[in-house]
Amino acid sequence: MSVITKPNVPSLLNVDFEVFGKVQGVYFRKHTQRRAMELGLKGWVMNTAQGTVVGQLQGPPPLIKEMKTWLQKIGSPKSKIEKAVFKNESHINTCAFRSFDIRR
Repeated sequence: MSVITKPNVPSLLNVDFEVFGKVQGVYFRKHTQRRAMELGLKGWVMNTAQGTVVGQLQGPPPLIKEMKTWLQKIGSPKSKIEKAVFKNESHINTCAFRSFDIRR
């Protein structure tokens, strides 16, 4: 009897995000960093000149999914999220970041 082995499937996801609405001047980046670190995710977040917040997430798919929901529906207490857009989602073997940082 032969043993069937699963191919080596990357167990991490990488995804870019952009959040629209009242997301600047309401501690959105700080709360995003805190939530990402609670989930053990890696990446970064920063404000844009267009008034949005952009960033990149890296981590296990279930935790990325939880963070996506947080970015779409929760955010910081004083934020008003209109929408969150996710793009360039891909499977990765290792995280490119050591932590989750706020970029300026």
